[in-house]
Amino acid sequence: MNDTRATASATAPERREFIRKSLLLSIPPVLGFAGIGKVFAATGATTASTYTPAARARGTASVSVRSYGALGNGSNDDTAAFQAAIDALPSSGGTVTVPAGDYVLDPTVNVRLRSKMHLQLASGARLRAKRNNAERAYVLMVYKVSDVEISGGQIIGDRDTHLGTTGEWGHGIMIRGSSRVTVRDIHLSNCWGDGLSIGGAMVTGAPTIPCNDVIITNIVSTNNRRQGLTIGCATNVKVYDSEFSDTNGIAPQCGIDIEPDSGDSRTTETVHIENCLIRNNKGNGILAYKRVKGVTVKGCTIEYNGGYGILTVTPTGGYIAQNRFQHNYLYGVMFSAATKSYQASGNVFRNNHTRMHGVNTAQNPLVTMTGLVGGNNGNGAHIQKTADSTDIRVTSNQYAK
Repeated sequence: MNDTRATASATAPERREFIRKSLLLSIPPVLGFAGIGKVFAATGATTASTYTPAARARGTASVSVRSYGALGNGSNDDTAAFQAAIDALPSSGGTVTVPAGDYVLDPTVNVRLRSKMHLQLASGARLRAKRNNAERAYVLMVYKVSDVEISGGQIIGDRDTHLGTTGEWGHGIMIRGSSRVTVRDIHLSNCWGDGLSIGGAMVTGAPTIPCNDVIITNIVSTNNRRQGLTIGCATNVKVYDSEFSDTNGIAPQCGIDIEPDSGDSRTTETVHIENCLIRNNKGNGILAYKRVKGVTVKGCTIEYNGGYGILTVTPTGGYIAQNRFQHNYLYGVMFSAATKSYQASGNVFRNNHTRMHGVNTAQNPLVTMTGLVGGNNGNGAHIQKTADSTDIRVTSNQYAK
Protein backbone atom coordinates (compact mmCIF):
# COMPACT_ATOMS: atom_id res chain seq x y z
CA MET A 1 0.00 0.00 0.00
CA ASN A 2 2.98 2.30 -0.45
CA ASP A 3 2.26 5.72 -1.93
CA THR A 4 5.33 7.64 -3.02
CA ARG A 5 3.42 10.89 -3.45
CA ALA A 6 2.24 10.83 0.14
CA THR A 7 5.32 9.54 1.91
CA ALA A 8 7.56 12.00 0.10
CA SER A 9 5.50 15.03 1.15
CA ALA A 10 7.11 17.79 3.17
CA THR A 11 6.38 18.48 6.81
CA ALA A 12 3.95 21.31 7.52
CA PRO A 13 6.64 23.99 8.12
CA GLU A 14 8.52 22.87 5.00
CA ARG A 15 5.32 23.02 2.97
CA ARG A 16 4.55 26.53 4.20
CA GLU A 17 8.08 27.63 3.28
CA PHE A 18 7.65 26.17 -0.21
CA ILE A 19 4.33 27.93 -0.71
CA ARG A 20 5.75 31.16 0.71
CA LYS A 21 8.60 31.19 -1.80
CA SER A 22 6.26 30.42 -4.69
CA LEU A 23 3.86 33.17 -3.74
CA LEU A 24 6.51 35.80 -3.14
CA LEU A 25 7.39 35.42 -6.81
CA SER A 26 3.94 36.80 -7.61
CA ILE A 27 4.85 40.25 -6.30
CA PRO A 28 5.91 42.40 -9.26
CA PRO A 29 8.87 44.74 -8.81
CA VAL A 30 6.63 47.78 -9.23
CA LEU A 31 2.92 47.37 -8.63
CA GLY A 32 1.72 50.63 -7.18
CA PHE A 33 -0.47 48.77 -4.70
CA ALA A 34 -0.12 50.26 -1.23
CA GLY A 35 -1.59 47.29 0.57
CA ILE A 36 0.56 44.55 -0.89
CA GLY A 37 3.21 44.73 1.83
CA LYS A 38 0.58 43.89 4.43
CA VAL A 39 -0.63 40.87 2.50
CA PHE A 40 2.80 39.27 2.34
CA ALA A 41 4.42 40.62 5.51
CA ALA A 42 3.44 37.60 7.57
CA THR A 43 4.89 35.13 5.06
CA GLY A 44 8.37 36.16 6.12
CA ALA A 45 7.81 34.75 9.61
CA THR A 46 9.34 31.46 10.71
CA THR A 47 6.00 29.68 10.34
CA ALA A 48 5.45 31.30 6.92
CA SER A 49 1.72 31.48 7.60
CA THR A 50 -0.48 34.47 6.91
CA TYR A 51 -3.33 33.28 9.12
CA THR A 52 -3.78 31.79 12.56
CA PRO A 53 -7.17 30.10 13.00
CA ALA A 54 -9.29 30.80 16.03
CA ALA A 55 -9.42 28.05 18.65
CA ARG A 56 -12.51 25.84 18.66
CA ALA A 57 -14.31 25.18 21.92
CA ARG A 58 -13.72 21.75 23.49
CA GLY A 59 -12.93 20.08 26.79
CA THR A 60 -9.54 18.99 28.10
CA ALA A 61 -9.98 15.19 27.93
CA SER A 62 -7.50 13.31 25.74
CA VAL A 63 -7.67 9.74 24.46
CA SER A 64 -5.53 7.79 21.99
CA VAL A 65 -6.91 5.55 19.27
CA ARG A 66 -4.27 3.00 20.32
CA SER A 67 -6.02 2.69 23.71
CA TYR A 68 -9.14 1.49 21.89
CA GLY A 69 -7.50 -1.17 19.75
CA ALA A 70 -6.12 0.68 16.72
CA LEU A 71 -2.97 -1.09 15.51
CA GLY A 72 -1.75 1.23 12.75
CA ASN A 73 0.06 -1.64 11.04
CA GLY A 74 -1.21 -1.00 7.49
CA SER A 75 -3.36 -4.13 7.33
CA ASN A 76 -5.76 -4.21 10.30
CA ASP A 77 -9.09 -2.42 9.83
CA ASP A 78 -8.92 0.28 12.52
CA THR A 79 -12.28 1.93 11.76
CA ALA A 80 -14.09 0.62 14.86
CA ALA A 81 -11.19 1.56 17.14
CA PHE A 82 -11.19 5.16 15.84
CA GLN A 83 -14.94 5.44 16.36
CA ALA A 84 -14.71 3.96 19.86
CA ALA A 85 -12.08 6.51 20.86
CA ILE A 86 -14.22 9.38 19.55
CA ASP A 87 -17.33 8.07 21.27
CA ALA A 88 -15.40 7.72 24.54
CA LEU A 89 -14.93 11.48 24.88
CA PRO A 90 -17.09 13.09 27.58
CA SER A 91 -19.92 15.45 26.70
CA SER A 92 -17.54 18.40 27.07
CA GLY A 93 -15.41 16.91 24.28
CA GLY A 94 -11.63 16.85 24.01
CA THR A 95 -8.83 15.50 21.83
CA VAL A 96 -8.39 12.14 20.10
CA THR A 97 -4.72 11.55 19.31
CA VAL A 98 -3.43 9.37 16.47
CA PRO A 99 0.22 8.30 16.91
CA ALA A 100 2.45 7.61 13.91
CA GLY A 101 1.43 4.56 11.91
CA ASP A 102 -0.60 3.38 8.91
CA TYR A 103 -4.28 3.10 9.83
CA VAL A 104 -6.66 1.41 7.41
CA LEU A 105 -10.13 2.97 7.63
CA ASP A 106 -13.24 1.78 5.80
CA PRO A 107 -14.72 4.81 3.98
CA THR A 108 -17.99 2.95 3.34
CA VAL A 109 -18.48 3.06 7.13
CA ASN A 110 -16.52 6.30 7.67
CA VAL A 111 -15.23 7.64 10.96
CA ARG A 112 -17.77 10.13 12.29
CA LEU A 113 -16.46 13.03 14.30
CA ARG A 114 -18.48 14.58 17.13
CA SER A 115 -18.89 18.12 18.41
CA LYS A 116 -16.21 19.75 20.56
CA MET A 117 -13.38 17.51 19.46
CA HIS A 118 -9.93 17.67 17.90
CA LEU A 119 -8.69 14.73 15.82
CA GLN A 120 -4.94 15.26 16.18
CA LEU A 121 -2.73 13.19 13.87
CA ALA A 122 0.99 12.89 14.52
CA SER A 123 3.22 13.89 11.62
CA GLY A 124 3.84 10.22 10.82
CA ALA A 125 0.18 9.18 11.02
CA ARG A 126 -1.39 8.07 7.73
CA LEU A 127 -5.09 7.25 7.33
CA ARG A 128 -5.42 4.93 4.34
CA ALA A 129 -8.78 4.33 2.68
CA LYS A 130 -9.66 0.64 2.56
CA ARG A 131 -10.24 -0.33 -1.05
CA ASN A 132 -13.91 -0.46 -1.96
CA ASN A 133 -16.29 -0.26 -4.91
CA ALA A 134 -18.68 2.38 -3.51
CA GLU A 135 -19.67 5.49 -5.46
CA ARG A 136 -19.93 7.42 -2.16
CA ALA A 137 -17.43 6.78 0.62
CA TYR A 138 -15.66 9.14 3.01
CA VAL A 139 -12.69 8.45 5.24
CA LEU A 140 -13.71 11.13 7.78
CA MET A 141 -17.25 12.49 8.13
CA VAL A 142 -18.06 15.77 9.92
CA TYR A 143 -21.87 15.73 9.86
CA LYS A 144 -24.16 18.25 11.61
CA VAL A 145 -21.68 18.92 14.42
CA SER A 146 -19.83 22.00 15.67
CA ASP A 147 -16.45 23.05 17.10
CA VAL A 148 -14.35 20.44 15.33
CA GLU A 149 -10.68 20.51 14.43
CA ILE A 150 -8.69 18.05 12.28
CA SER A 151 -4.93 18.45 12.07
CA GLY A 152 -1.71 16.77 11.07
CA GLY A 153 -0.67 13.65 9.19
CA GLN A 154 -2.05 12.38 5.91
CA ILE A 155 -5.15 10.88 4.36
CA ILE A 156 -4.52 8.65 1.35
CA GLY A 157 -7.44 7.56 -0.81
CA ASP A 158 -7.93 4.39 -2.82
CA ARG A 159 -8.07 5.78 -6.37
CA ASP A 160 -5.22 3.51 -7.50
CA THR A 161 -6.84 0.37 -6.08
CA HIS A 162 -10.56 1.27 -6.24
CA LEU A 163 -12.70 -1.74 -7.08
CA GLY A 164 -15.46 0.15 -8.91
CA THR A 165 -15.54 2.30 -12.03
CA THR A 166 -18.46 4.68 -11.32
CA GLY A 167 -19.11 7.52 -8.94
CA GLU A 168 -17.16 10.64 -8.03
CA TRP A 169 -17.75 11.01 -4.29
CA GLY A 170 -14.95 9.11 -2.64
CA HIS A 171 -13.66 11.95 -0.45
CA GLY A 172 -10.89 12.15 2.10
CA ILE A 173 -12.85 14.50 4.38
CA MET A 174 -16.57 15.25 4.04
CA ILE A 175 -17.99 18.20 6.00
CA ARG A 176 -21.78 18.56 5.85
CA GLY A 177 -24.14 20.89 7.73
CA SER A 178 -21.51 21.69 10.36
CA SER A 179 -20.29 24.91 11.95
CA ARG A 180 -17.00 26.14 13.39
CA VAL A 181 -14.76 23.55 11.74
CA THR A 182 -11.00 23.84 11.18
CA VAL A 183 -8.87 21.58 8.95
CA ARG A 184 -5.16 22.35 9.08
CA ASP A 185 -1.65 21.00 8.52
CA ILE A 186 -2.76 17.88 6.66
CA HIS A 187 -1.89 16.19 3.36
CA LEU A 188 -4.75 14.71 1.29
CA SER A 189 -4.05 12.63 -1.80
CA ASN A 190 -5.25 9.91 -4.19
CA CYS A 191 -8.95 10.16 -3.35
CA TRP A 192 -11.58 8.66 -5.66
CA GLY A 193 -13.46 11.97 -5.44
CA ASP A 194 -12.33 15.13 -3.60
CA GLY A 195 -9.54 15.59 -1.14
CA LEU A 196 -11.94 17.73 0.91
CA SER A 197 -15.62 18.53 0.36
CA ILE A 198 -17.75 21.10 2.23
CA GLY A 199 -21.52 21.38 1.80
CA GLY A 200 -25.00 21.32 3.21
CA ALA A 201 -26.88 18.58 5.04
CA MET A 202 -30.20 17.65 3.49
CA VAL A 203 -33.14 17.51 5.89
CA THR A 204 -36.42 15.95 4.77
CA GLY A 205 -39.16 18.55 4.61
CA ALA A 206 -36.87 21.37 5.73
CA PRO A 207 -34.26 23.69 4.19
CA THR A 208 -30.75 22.36 3.76
CA ILE A 209 -28.43 23.09 6.69
CA PRO A 210 -25.37 24.88 5.28
CA CYS A 211 -21.88 24.70 6.69
CA ASN A 212 -20.80 27.89 8.44
CA ASP A 213 -17.42 29.16 9.62
CA VAL A 214 -15.09 26.61 8.05
CA ILE A 215 -11.35 27.32 8.06
CA ILE A 216 -8.89 25.47 5.84
CA THR A 217 -5.25 26.36 6.44
CA ASN A 218 -1.89 24.92 5.50
CA ILE A 219 -3.16 21.80 3.75
CA VAL A 220 -2.00 20.05 0.58
CA SER A 221 -4.67 18.36 -1.54
CA THR A 222 -3.11 16.66 -4.55
CA ASN A 223 -3.72 13.97 -7.17
CA ASN A 224 -7.37 13.57 -6.28
CA ARG A 225 -9.78 12.41 -8.95
CA ARG A 226 -12.56 15.04 -8.99
CA GLN A 227 -11.54 18.14 -6.98
CA GLY A 228 -8.85 19.31 -4.64
CA LEU A 229 -11.52 21.17 -2.66
CA THR A 230 -15.26 21.53 -3.19
CA ILE A 231 -17.14 24.33 -1.42
CA GLY A 232 -20.84 23.63 -1.71
CA CYS A 233 -23.71 25.03 0.36
CA ALA A 234 -21.79 27.06 2.94
CA THR A 235 -21.16 30.51 4.38
CA ASN A 236 -17.99 32.06 5.75
CA VAL A 237 -15.35 29.71 4.37
CA LYS A 238 -11.69 30.75 4.63
CA VAL A 239 -8.85 29.01 2.80
CA TYR A 240 -5.27 30.03 3.57
CA ASP A 241 -1.70 28.93 2.86
CA SER A 242 -2.65 25.75 1.01
CA GLU A 243 -1.91 23.83 -2.18
CA PHE A 244 -4.48 22.31 -4.55
CA SER A 245 -2.75 20.49 -7.37
CA ASP A 246 -2.75 17.71 -9.96
CA THR A 247 -6.51 17.02 -9.86
CA ASN A 248 -7.35 14.57 -12.66
CA GLY A 249 -9.77 11.79 -13.48
CA ILE A 250 -13.38 12.99 -13.66
CA ALA A 251 -14.91 16.42 -14.34
CA PRO A 252 -14.77 19.17 -13.22
CA GLN A 253 -11.15 18.33 -12.15
CA CYS A 254 -10.62 21.76 -10.54
CA GLY A 255 -8.22 22.83 -7.85
CA ILE A 256 -11.13 24.52 -6.04
CA ASP A 257 -14.77 24.26 -7.15
CA ILE A 258 -17.15 26.74 -5.47
CA GLU A 259 -20.53 25.35 -6.38
CA PRO A 260 -23.80 25.03 -4.40
CA ASP A 261 -25.22 21.56 -4.10
CA SER A 262 -27.51 20.51 -6.94
CA GLY A 263 -31.18 20.32 -6.09
CA ASP A 264 -30.86 22.99 -3.40
CA SER A 265 -31.88 26.63 -3.87
CA ARG A 266 -29.45 28.00 -1.27
CA THR A 267 -26.36 29.96 -2.21
CA THR A 268 -22.71 29.66 -1.30
CA GLU A 269 -21.68 32.96 0.30
CA THR A 270 -18.56 34.69 1.59
CA VAL A 271 -15.56 32.61 0.54
CA HIS A 272 -12.03 33.95 1.04
CA ILE A 273 -9.04 32.23 -0.60
CA GLU A 274 -5.60 33.67 0.14
CA ASN A 275 -1.93 32.81 -0.24
CA CYS A 276 -2.58 29.48 -1.99
CA LEU A 277 -0.80 27.55 -4.74
CA ILE A 278 -3.24 26.20 -7.34
CA ARG A 279 -1.46 24.41 -10.14
CA ASN A 280 -1.52 21.66 -12.73
CA ASN A 281 -5.18 20.73 -12.32
CA LYS A 282 -6.71 19.20 -15.44
CA GLY A 283 -9.71 21.53 -15.27
CA ASN A 284 -9.86 25.13 -14.05
CA GLY A 285 -7.73 26.38 -11.21
CA ILE A 286 -10.77 27.90 -9.46
CA LEU A 287 -14.39 27.67 -10.62
CA ALA A 288 -17.15 29.89 -9.14
CA TYR A 289 -20.35 28.33 -10.43
CA LYS A 290 -23.88 29.75 -10.42
CA ARG A 291 -25.43 30.58 -6.99
CA VAL A 292 -22.24 31.96 -5.48
CA LYS A 293 -21.88 35.34 -3.76
CA GLY A 294 -18.93 37.18 -2.29
CA VAL A 295 -15.76 35.32 -3.34
CA THR A 296 -12.33 36.86 -2.76
CA VAL A 297 -9.18 35.36 -4.28
CA LYS A 298 -6.07 37.17 -3.08
CA GLY A 299 -2.33 36.65 -3.22
CA CYS A 300 -2.42 33.22 -4.88
CA THR A 301 -0.28 31.62 -7.58
CA ILE A 302 -2.53 29.99 -10.19
CA GLU A 303 -0.57 28.24 -12.92
CA TYR A 304 -0.38 25.40 -15.44
CA ASN A 305 -4.07 24.53 -15.14
CA GLY A 306 -5.80 22.76 -18.03
CA GLY A 307 -8.66 25.24 -18.24
CA TYR A 308 -8.89 28.84 -17.05
CA GLY A 309 -6.95 30.09 -14.08
CA ILE A 310 -10.27 31.36 -12.68
CA LEU A 311 -13.61 30.82 -14.40
CA THR A 312 -16.82 32.43 -13.15
CA VAL A 313 -20.23 31.20 -14.31
CA THR A 314 -23.11 33.42 -13.10
CA PRO A 315 -21.82 34.31 -9.61
CA THR A 316 -22.40 37.72 -8.00
CA GLY A 317 -19.89 39.89 -6.17
CA GLY A 318 -16.23 38.97 -6.18
CA TYR A 319 -12.73 40.38 -5.84
CA ILE A 320 -9.61 39.00 -7.55
CA ALA A 321 -6.48 40.81 -6.38
CA GLN A 322 -2.70 40.52 -6.19
CA ASN A 323 -2.57 37.02 -7.69
CA ARG A 324 -0.11 35.55 -10.17
CA PHE A 325 -1.66 33.86 -13.24
CA GLN A 326 0.73 32.06 -15.55
CA HIS A 327 0.88 29.26 -18.12
CA ASN A 328 -2.83 28.39 -17.89
CA TYR A 329 -4.20 26.60 -20.97
CA LEU A 330 -7.02 29.13 -21.43
CA TYR A 331 -7.29 32.72 -20.17
CA GLY A 332 -5.96 33.64 -16.76
CA VAL A 333 -9.42 34.94 -15.77
CA MET A 334 -12.74 34.52 -17.60
CA PHE A 335 -15.96 36.20 -16.44
CA SER A 336 -18.81 34.36 -18.18
CA ALA A 337 -22.54 33.61 -18.27
CA ALA A 338 -23.91 36.79 -16.67
CA THR A 339 -21.32 37.16 -13.95
CA LYS A 340 -22.08 40.33 -11.97
CA SER A 341 -20.09 42.80 -9.87
CA TYR A 342 -16.53 41.48 -9.97
CA GLN A 343 -13.29 43.42 -9.70
CA ALA A 344 -9.80 42.34 -10.77
CA SER A 345 -6.94 44.53 -9.55
CA GLY A 346 -3.19 44.34 -8.99
CA ASN A 347 -2.72 40.90 -10.54
CA VAL A 348 0.24 39.70 -12.60
CA PHE A 349 -0.46 37.75 -15.81
CA ARG A 350 2.25 35.87 -17.71
CA ASN A 351 1.91 33.57 -20.70
CA ASN A 352 -1.71 32.49 -20.40
CA HIS A 353 -3.84 30.87 -23.13
CA THR A 354 -1.03 28.44 -23.84
CA ARG A 355 -3.39 26.57 -26.15
CA MET A 356 -2.77 29.45 -28.56
CA HIS A 357 0.64 30.78 -27.53
CA GLY A 358 2.42 27.70 -26.17
CA VAL A 359 4.32 27.63 -22.88
CA ASN A 360 6.94 30.37 -22.59
CA THR A 361 8.75 30.57 -19.27
CA ALA A 362 10.89 33.58 -20.22
CA GLN A 363 10.53 36.43 -17.76
CA ASN A 364 9.51 39.07 -20.29
CA PRO A 365 9.00 42.64 -19.02
CA LEU A 366 5.69 43.40 -17.38
CA VAL A 367 3.40 46.03 -18.86
CA THR A 368 0.82 47.81 -16.70
CA MET A 369 -2.59 48.05 -18.38
CA THR A 370 -6.13 48.90 -17.37
CA GLY A 371 -9.13 46.98 -18.65
CA LEU A 372 -9.62 43.63 -20.32
CA VAL A 373 -6.57 42.16 -22.03
CA GLY A 374 -6.99 39.35 -24.52
CA GLY A 375 -6.58 38.24 -28.10
CA ASN A 376 -3.53 39.01 -30.22
CA ASN A 377 -2.53 42.36 -28.75
CA GLY A 378 1.04 41.34 -28.04
CA ASN A 379 0.39 40.64 -24.37
CA GLY A 380 -1.21 37.23 -24.69
CA ALA A 381 -4.80 36.41 -23.75
CA HIS A 382 -5.16 37.01 -20.05
CA ILE A 383 -8.50 38.38 -18.85
CA GLN A 384 -11.83 38.55 -20.64
CA LYS A 385 -15.61 38.57 -20.13
CA THR A 386 -18.69 37.55 -22.04
CA ALA A 387 -21.09 40.22 -23.29
CA ASP A 388 -23.76 39.33 -20.73
CA SER A 389 -21.43 39.79 -17.73
CA THR A 390 -22.04 43.18 -16.10
CA ASP A 391 -20.32 45.53 -13.66
CA ILE A 392 -16.94 43.93 -14.30
CA ARG A 393 -14.25 46.34 -13.12
CA VAL A 394 -10.72 45.60 -14.34
CA THR A 395 -8.30 48.19 -13.02
CA SER A 396 -4.50 48.20 -13.26
CA ASN A 397 -2.91 44.78 -13.67
CA GLN A 398 0.46 43.76 -15.09
CA TYR A 399 0.93 41.59 -18.14
CA ALA A 400 3.71 39.84 -20.04
CA LYS A 401 3.75 37.54 -23.05
